Amino acid sequence: MNGPKRLAVALAGGLAALALAAAPAGALGDHHPPHQAAPVFVQTDGLASNQIAVYDRGPGGILSPAGLYPTGGLGGALEGSVVDHLASQGSLLLDREQGLLLAVNAGSGTVSVFAVFGDRLLLRQTISSGGAFPVSLAERDGLVYVLNAEQGGSVQGFRLFAGRLFPIPNSGRPLSLDPSAVPQFVNTPGQVAFSPDGRQLIVTTKANGSAVDVFGVGPLGRLSGAPVVNPLPGAVPFAVDFDRYAHLLVTEAGANSLASFALRFDGHIVALASAPTEQAATCWIAAAGGRFYTSNAGSASLTGFQEGPGALTLSAVSRTATDAGTVDAAVPSDERNLYVQAGGQGLVDEYAVTPAGLTEIGSVTVPGAVGGEGIVAP
Repeated sequence: MNGPKRLAVALAGGLAALALAAAPAGALGDHHPPHQAAPVFVQTDGLASNQIAVYDRGPGGILSPAGLYPTGGLGGALEGSVVDHLASQGSLLLDREQGLLLAVNAGSGTVSVFAVFGDRLLLRQTISSGGAFPVSLAERDGLVYVLNAEQGGSVQGFRLFAGRLFPIPNSGRPLSLDPSAVPQFVNTPGQVAFSPDGRQLIVTTKANGSAVDVFGVGPLGRLSGAPVVNPLPGAVPFAVDFDRYAHLLVTEAGANSLASFALRFDGHIVALASAPTEQAATCWIAAAGGRFYTSNAGSASLTGFQEGPGALTLSAVSRTATDAGTVDAAVPSDERNLYVQAGGQGLVDEYAVTPAGLTEIGSVTVPGAVGGEGIVAP
């Protein structure tokens, strides 16, 4: 697939920056011009300078460049990674209520906070992630947890207040993974996520333990002292999502499948169903139009699954080609489009979501984003 490739525009000028600085943060919907669709934000994970590329959505979902914003930190690349330098899902996070965008800077061990004004960003803070090599973020009602991938892995808690992150004392928890396990990119944790009710925090460990760890979340935002470890031998759990029935969906990179589980109050998970993608390196997941789409990095494809009450079935149009190195994906709230990063060449592939599945509409080249991960859309 070779869609149109459009270069990013220059950063907004001095007058625009002054206007941004004077404006307060607020809900994302408050800052979109009338009749203009919400933008798409893409993280480059650049080793010399991490940046956020912003794209406007035109008619039908075609993207056009709207700005390029440094995070104030450095991207990172795990040993052995090629198209997925962070080997994670959720490295970029939108807080829609507060109008904030959070990004990890893996190479600097920091997290950046931007205020969002339509398709413009203002950097408000860069703060230590509380660990080594942050790769994933989760947020619930102003409570934020950062997943740090190196040195055995850890999670660190923060509170969002007045557009800034504040560390929660004594909220850090180690994952106690083997820090010497290689290759590094398959032996670091993959994602941190909250359960739908916010009472549990989930971490996938990929090949380093091949488990889903579940922490309890206390009333002050601190976690249980240790997680409930749910081993999935050989599965290599990577990314997670939840269906409408609050079932936990897990991409299994080892088995190349999508599996569903019941998440119990005590932190244990119970297997419900599993379906193969029949593709290679099934790692990421995104929901659109009543289906779940997995990104298969080794096959340059997306596999579609129909949502069901505790079961997963391959949809009628179950496979869609992408550019090389299919990684993280994002779906705007209107669910009219799906955008997926293709790390082989630093592209974002664009699709229309239809009742029959996905229809290719083009692609854009993101400057300096080969191997980069992190994409969100309000």
